[in-house]
Order: sequence, then C-alpha cells, then structure tokens
Amino acid sequence: MGETYAIVSGKGGTGKTSVCAGIASALAEQNRKVLCIDCDVGLRNLDISLGLSDVPALSFLDVSEGSYTLEDAARHPRYPTLRFLTAPMNRPVEKIDTEAFGAMLRRARDSFDFVFLDAPAGVDAGFRLCSTWTDRFLLVTGPGPAAIRDAARVSDLLELSGKRNVRLVVNRVDEELLSTVRLTIDDVMDTTGTPLSGVVPEDANITLAAAFGTPVLMYARKCPAARAFRRIAARLEGVPTKLKL
Repeated sequence: MGETYAIVSGKGGTGKTSVCAGIASALAEQNRKVLCIDCDVGLRNLDISLGLSDVPALSFLDVSEGSYTLEDAARHPRYPTLRFLTAPMNRPVEKIDTEAFGAMLRRARDSFDFVFLDAPAGVDAGFRLCSTWTDRFLLVTGPGPAAIRDAARVSDLLELSGKRNVRLVVNRVDEELLSTVRLTIDDVMDTTGTPLSGVVPEDANITLAAAFGTPVLMYARKCPAARAFRRIAARLEGVPTKLKL
C-alpha cells in the first residue's frame, strides 16, 4: 500500500506547490508510481510546476464522484509513472463530498507508491479536506518570520487533531540572508516544533522551468533545487541522506 502526503503551508508564497512537484518528479525519476492531486480549489497551479499546463486533466471530483477512474488521470508525457488530477473550478470546497474524496484516496493508495495532495495555503476548508484523510504531512515554510510563525500555527493545529507524522521543508533558503539576520535552520525547527525533512535553496531555475513549461528536474537536472528535491524524495523512501543546501 502506498503513502499519502499532504503538502501544507501556513502562508502563501512559500513555494509549496514547487516543492510538491519537485519531490513527485524526483520519485517518478526512480520509476515510483506517483499521483499528484491539486487540492487548491479555485487557485490551482500544480500543473504549471509539473510541466502539464498544456495537458488536458480531469479534476479529482471527476474521479471521486465516479465519472472516471484513477486510471483515467492525466499521464505525464515525460514521466510515465506520474499521474495528475487537477482541482475543480466549478464547486466551492465546502460543497465537496469529503467521504467520497477519502474513498478515492484509499483506492489511490492501492494503486500508487506515493500520493501527494497539494493543499491550499492556510487552515481553511481546503486544508481540512486534505488533513482529514491524510496521516503524513510535509509542512513547507520559507525562512521569513511571518512564514515561520504561520508554519508553527499549522504544526500546532495538526498536533491538536492527532496528526503526528509531520515533517518540515524549509524552502527558498538564502544562506547569506540567514547569516545576516542570524537565523539558522535549527531556529526554524525549534519555532515550528517539527523535525526536518529537507532544505531547498532559493533557485531561479524553478521560475524559469515553470515559464518554459518544464519540470525543474528536467530543465536543470543538477541545479541546487533539483538536488534538494532528490534528497527529500530519497529520505521519504527511507534512504539515509545528508541534510544540506
């Protein structure tokens, strides 16, 4: 049975979606069967980071409500083992049948090695939809004080709801900036109360790759962000990997 992760953040602009796409692509490189689901109803953009903006994709409602099956999910043209479901645009998240959504995820765990839910930023209904049916979380934060504070709030809420498997990804890290403000990754971990899964450096290749409609791991295979995503992916599979920028 596969593992399901919700990729969450307290604040918009942390690069949560890029992290989701990068880790999923890194696992697909290793021929793992991966399903990515964009759960940001109304503000979907995971397809851009995956390099799928020109690929027709079903919404997760099409599958959860029974009109289609998981086998009908969009297949990535360059990663054969990576599938994608987008977020619906014609229904508010409060109107989504949560039980049907959970049943879809249970079926997905039987068919895929990894299922990633790109949750909307914040702790509103979309966050609750994802967290209800997920026991594993990657909490993405940037190094700024507002992002760290919001990440700590998300961590607290997950703990209060009984979710224990939460790991931190510190994204868009600039070592020089951290040194200037006298902030360390350990400080971020202490503030959020969350163990670290990985650190991703600030990397212009992520923006460039999205602009050219290409996954960053293919656009610049050895760029700093691509290397970081591969390290996090390895760690999710239980491979001991050094934590570094």
